[in-house]
Amino acid sequence: MSAIRAVISDFGGVLTNPLWEAFAGWNARVGADPGVLGMALHKAAEEHGQHPLYALEKGQISEADFTAIVQAQLPPEIELDGFREIYFSHLHPNEPMIELMRDLRRRGLRMAMLTNNVRDWEPLWRSKFPIDEIFDVVVDSAFVGMRKPEREIYELTLERLGETAGMAGIRADECVFVDDVDVNCAMATELGMTAVQYVSPDQAIADIERALA
Repeated sequence: MSAIRAVISDFGGVLTNPLWEAFAGWNARVGADPGVLGMALHKAAEEHGQHPLYALEKGQISEADFTAIVQAQLPPEIELDGFREIYFSHLHPNEPMIELMRDLRRRGLRMAMLTNNVRDWEPLWRSKFPIDEIFDVVVDSAFVGMRKPEREIYELTLERLGETAGMAGIRADECVFVDDVDVNCAMATELGMTAVQYVSPDQAIADIERALA
């Protein structure tokens, strides 16, 4: 087994509190039943032939386009406009995981963040989290036109990690990958990474330390 030289971490749900809490905050603010937004996304995907969230996260449509597409599938009394402000007001740093990432950087590991995200949201999350303090590389789906679990975005992250280390690349088997979504971890494993699926801070920290040992 190769020595671990790099850690690749997800953002939402790993470095933050669970994303369902932010969605629940939006539900409570606008008076929506749980599942309303998910159903609207599903209906929009069927009508347009592609999932609007995936298109948004790959930078293929703007946030305004996304809002219009999904709003058309919501009950008229539910307003999606203003979603991101409500969402981010309920999104907070996961301090145990952030402190672990800081410590891993101090130990000399190369650090990357690989996130499925929204181009217009970048100023919001970068202002709330110590991203540049911790990570050598940030690969954001909305800026590269790919998203997890597509193989190519993992390969791009490995390539960029290698560039920061002044070498051709870091191999997949030299990386620990941390994410809260099972299919994202499955692709990392398929590529040869050691994947840790985040469930809780204590579990994830123990699993990461075990992988490094």
